[in-house]
Amino acid sequence: MPEKPDEEAFGAAASFSAEERAALYKAIYTRRDVRDEFLPTPIPDDVLKRLLNAAHHAPSVGFMQPWNFIVIRDENRRARIHSLFTKANEEAAAMFPPEQQALYRSLKLEGIRKAPVNLCITCDRTRGGKVVLGRTHNSQMDLYSTVCAVQNLWLAARAEGIGVGWVSILDDDALRQALSIPGHVEIIAYLCLGYVDHLYQRPELEVKGWRRRLPLEDLIFEEQWNGAETDSREI
Repeated sequence: MPEKPDEEAFGAAASFSAEERAALYKAIYTRRDVRDEFLPTPIPDDVLKRLLNAAHHAPSVGFMQPWNFIVIRDENRRARIHSLFTKANEEAAAMFPPEQQALYRSLKLEGIRKAPVNLCITCDRTRGGKVVLGRTHNSQMDLYSTVCAVQNLWLAARAEGIGVGWVSILDDDALRQALSIPGHVEIIAYLCLGYVDHLYQRPELEVKGWRRRLPLEDLIFEEQWNGAETDSREI
């Protein structure tokens, strides 16, 4: 399988076939956040390279490509990061109402140690220079761009049969120190990657009663924010 499609062969703007569209939507609708159901099977280097290349082909403001990818396989380093997670997770549990704490603690979050590959995705906010095309009036666009890289990688991983878990319960400064990340570089995502033999039919937090998916119809507004009064001065 090539690292990226041959655009010269079919044209970059060519339509997808029905089968290709179905495969894309399947990846979107069956993507899951994997918490601890990882197999110990190593991820081959060529497969990991394909995932990283998919991430690298995300859109970025001003084509600044602000991302870097820190691949973490060492068991000792992963154990150190897991200890940072354990501390942060206990702090997080205490923030919820007492009636939710038991459910929170029942959610398994062991991917850092179980997944064969951990991946930290960062955003170098200096890469495009002081003035970046498209970031002049929204200084966060480079961060949003890097999140697009995360999603690209996640969907590519789904197509490869690889599960991904996003570990958001980490102290930023502690993780920065553990990975020697420079101060001007923002940490965007800490991910666990590994093969899985099953995925939940629905998101795990929905299955276990944490929250339900909101109806799409409740989230779509026309022309302006729902309920907002029209400004009579508007032309």
